[in-house]
Amino acid sequence: MAFEGLSERLQSTIQRIKGKGKVTEADVKEMMREVRLALLEADVNFKVVKDFVKRVSERAVGQEVMTSLTPGQQVIKVVQEELTALMGGEQSKIAVSNRPPTVVMMVGLQGAGKTTTTGKLANLLRKKYNRNPMLVAADIYRPAAIKQLETLGKQLSMPVFSLGDQVSPVEIAKRAIEEAKKEHYDYVLIDTAGRLHVDEHLMDELREVKEIAKPDEIFLVVDAMTGQDAVNVAESFNEQLDITGVVLTKLDGDTRGGAALSVKAVTNTPIKFVGLGEKMDAIEPFHPERMASRILGMGDVLTLIEKAQANVDEQKAKELEQKMRTMSFTFDDFLEQLDQVRKMGPLDEILGMLPGANKIKGLKNVQVDDKQISHVEAIIKSMTKKEKIQPELINASRKKRIAKGSGTSVQEVNRLLKQFEDMKKMMKQMTNMQKGKKKGGFKLPFM
Repeated sequence: MAFEGLSERLQSTIQRIKGKGKVTEADVKEMMREVRLALLEADVNFKVVKDFVKRVSERAVGQEVMTSLTPGQQVIKVVQEELTALMGGEQSKIAVSNRPPTVVMMVGLQGAGKTTTTGKLANLLRKKYNRNPMLVAADIYRPAAIKQLETLGKQLSMPVFSLGDQVSPVEIAKRAIEEAKKEHYDYVLIDTAGRLHVDEHLMDELREVKEIAKPDEIFLVVDAMTGQDAVNVAESFNEQLDITGVVLTKLDGDTRGGAALSVKAVTNTPIKFVGLGEKMDAIEPFHPERMASRILGMGDVLTLIEKAQANVDEQKAKELEQKMRTMSFTFDDFLEQLDQVRKMGPLDEILGMLPGANKIKGLKNVQVDDKQISHVEAIIKSMTKKEKIQPELINASRKKRIAKGSGTSVQEVNRLLKQFEDMKKMMKQMTNMQKGKKKGGFKLPFM
């Protein structure tokens, strides 16, 4: 997961200073040395690190911190604020033209995920912002890109404007905007050609498309996995095209996060969206303050709430709460909840958004196994209606039947039944608001 190494280093560093009743300049100096190393290891631009450390140091030894009642916590507040400022300060929203359609040019190098991101962004515009977008296939040098965008259009039930690979991108852009006006589409997303590296021919063509399309936004799609190279690419494109925003892809991968922390400071261009997976809904607006909180282990409750609001049925949630109170929660209810949680995204990512999740013992090593989730679903679906409501009916012969029907083992069936019983006990504790910690705890059936 992105920022994992940086998060660990920063959190262990600030933990040492957090509870201090008095913070000296020596304490701040030592902390800043650790922060500097953590940022450099995360592949953050050297100049950016130098400026960041200088700003935090100046504020941390200033009056606002040294004379406060909780100087340790004040230092952490300074780090959080400066980290937020480094990534842009506040969310930078996508433009909306007062004379539709709003034209968005998608640019970037090959392999960054530009075509897929174009489809994801169109899907987000429709679902989250209630817009009516049109996709434009203007990458004529890679026939596979045209086909890919058309396939995405079909998958999303979204119009794709294409004139094949024999018409110039400039002409395609011009005619696409005319078509969008005629058909009343309010967003036009132009998927332009990429290259393996920045070259003059590519830039000349993109400048021509920009001149004819007069885009409201020029989004550069960069792969967060490439670290400093992503920042260098952003710098090159920005010099030539005056990009208005960056979309970072693969931020869910094993990336150190340097690009996300450097790109705004180096190019003065905000990160507008981040890609967090392969699925077509795996893209979200970039919130610097939320990302800073996550890096420092403070959670990201707002994003968690937004995900829940978008994917969880409120009425069903109320019904579930009632079932928990009356202890009538069944395996069918569990399946339904599992489905709703899966829609919110990878479970380890969701758990990471909880405040203080980094302090929960063992949570860091939790592995959420998709294969195991499928096994759980298969076991439950192999039960009879009566067994789902009354699991106590499941004796040895029934367990064998369920295991055979689900392609699993009797041991796996036993484990699920035990974990389901533990979960019901925990729900009873929660609903009765009992105090005191339960020893041992329990594990969800897919961890």
